[in-house]
Amino acid sequence: MNLVNFSSSALSILPAILALSIAVITHRVLLSLGLGIISGALLLNDFSFSATLLYISSHVLDLFVDNGGVNFDKMSIVVFLMLVGMITVLITLSGGTHAFAAWAQRRVKSKRGAKLLAVFLGVFIFIDDYFNSLTVGAIMRPVTDRFHVSRAKLAYILDSTAAPMCVIMPASSWGAYIITVIGGILVSHGVTEYSPLSAFARMILMNFYAIFALLMVFAVAWFQMDIGSMRYFEYQALTGNRLGDGKDSTSSLDNELGIEESNKGHVSDLIVPIAVLIVTTIFWMIFSGAEILKANAKSFSILGAFENTDVGMSLLYGSGLGLLSALLTVSKQHLSVPEISYAMWVGAKSMFGAIMILFFAWIIGSVIGDMGTGKFLSTLIHGNIPHQLLPVILFILSAAMAFSTGTSWGTFGIMLPISGDLSAVTDITLMLPMLSAVLAGAVFGDHCSPISDTTILSATGAHCGHMDHVLSQLPYALAGAIIAAVAYLVLGFTESLTIALLVGFCIFILVCLMLMWLSRRPKKYC
Repeated sequence: MNLVNFSSSALSILPAILALSIAVITHRVLLSLGLGIISGALLLNDFSFSATLLYISSHVLDLFVDNGGVNFDKMSIVVFLMLVGMITVLITLSGGTHAFAAWAQRRVKSKRGAKLLAVFLGVFIFIDDYFNSLTVGAIMRPVTDRFHVSRAKLAYILDSTAAPMCVIMPASSWGAYIITVIGGILVSHGVTEYSPLSAFARMILMNFYAIFALLMVFAVAWFQMDIGSMRYFEYQALTGNRLGDGKDSTSSLDNELGIEESNKGHVSDLIVPIAVLIVTTIFWMIFSGAEILKANAKSFSILGAFENTDVGMSLLYGSGLGLLSALLTVSKQHLSVPEISYAMWVGAKSMFGAIMILFFAWIIGSVIGDMGTGKFLSTLIHGNIPHQLLPVILFILSAAMAFSTGTSWGTFGIMLPISGDLSAVTDITLMLPMLSAVLAGAVFGDHCSPISDTTILSATGAHCGHMDHVLSQLPYALAGAIIAAVAYLVLGFTESLTIALLVGFCIFILVCLMLMWLSRRPKKYC
């Protein structure tokens, strides 16, 4: 298929801008993504209707078929989502969510405690961002609902702990991928003073956005810093409308799902399926990675296993065994097979909206890739730029790329090698700061993007409106980005991590004080 080349043209960003603009204006995500896909397909095929139709059809088929077989990478995520939906409903059916909420209500004495529990769980479950958002969301929804925490606030907590933790932890799917890419960069530029793992470890404290995003979510949970639309959603939650859509949501979770919740459940009915899900997923991640190491005649190491792990298969095994354990907890309630089957169908169906958005997001990601959006954005840093400015410029450019493309991993793949090349020809001592700036910018852009899969899944995990989550999280993400940008500017000119962190912490305190002042200003709601 002969496509028009836009990699050197500003038109390459048109589909992404169109999709993002319409999503923000209309809040209709599928419509905006669809228009972005169609506009990009028309441009790539020189406005030929038949070629455009064939192009879109081929990309839809690619979601399901890859090299003549099933597209396992994408279908494993789809099946995982449906299995997690089933687990969630079965836990509700068994009374596990009700029992855990009652347990938490006895021990968690305040709204602040409920939010902090969600934050700690988000930090603790760092193995994978998809896994984090859906698992913590399933655990915490009943607890935060009981304390009148809005779903938008829960979605913010999920999103702002998932990716920032994954990007700074070597024993995560993100960390393993990043370490692999860094290893190739170090080899290509002859850097031997540190290994890929030690380079990653040194970069953790340089990942300013991840650090300050995590600190920000703790501060928001503790000090109730609600501004913008988040303030409205929190006000609505206090009146019993946790969804913030003007509808009465005082009914319990069983009414929301159409499932009758047992009052004979135990806390173990929630903990056991989630624990099985976590333990088996981690086990299969290590096991699948170890098998690949063995096949390649390499010695086993935990890091090596995570670098070579099969994430899709691990998520499927983990969620499959988690579903079996949830079925065992439900079996104690002596329910009929049709009742259990109906509950599982309700659980799978609850994920269909998120799956449709993911399908559209994957397709527009392919369209944006064909348009050469990433390549065009990467050319913007060429020219006579002082090397001290490169970390902050790479942070901003990576954020723009991740925001436009909806993928932090894709941004890593494009921008990390570019930043390595730039540091090699300008100032090799800035290589790690520049690589860190790419990681931080990609996570920030991903946080703000309505077409990001992690944004979609955080809203899904919280059962929150997709654009409600995007818009309510935006002020906090921007605050973290401003702090990070100043810190990278200081790091570039001083080459001192200590000074950059101190400046960042000072600005963080000032930003928090400003947010606290804004959150306490009187405001009337209609």
